[in-house]
Amino acid sequence: MNSEKQIEEYIASQPEAKSSELKWLHERMLQLMTGCKMWFLDGKNEAGKVVSNPNIGYGMQTMTYADGKTREFYQIGLSANTTGISVYILGMDDKTYLSTTYKDKLGKATVTGYCIKFKALKDLNLEVLEEAIRDGVKQTSN
Repeated sequence: MNSEKQIEEYIASQPEAKSSELKWLHERMLQLMTGCKMWFLDGKNEAGKVVSNPNIGYGMQTMTYADGKTREFYQIGLSANTTGISVYILGMDDKTYLSTTYKDKLGKATVTGYCIKFKALKDLNLEVLEEAIRDGVKQTSN
């Protein structure tokens, strides 16, 4: 099954309120990152064990690990969680940047080194969320 079909099924599998917000975010991501590579991770490891929530990914970057190995991975991730939705902005070098730059402007959200977690879109300043996403993409474009 291709990524687009998996993404559609994942979004449709969520409760209605979360599903409609994920759909809106997905469509917005496709506008912000026109023509980007799309990913779908089902949250399972090689052994088939669930190790994370499923993720929709957008864009592509080369991540370099501490041991020097590299891996192609997405720049922006989107995932439903037990209390709402998470937007992952991956690969920025400064792990405090996202929180120090956007936390106080986003609205009701928890912001970590790479994740913006919120209960509902109505709780956020969507312009600031989009600014954070664009900023993350710019910083991680190889």
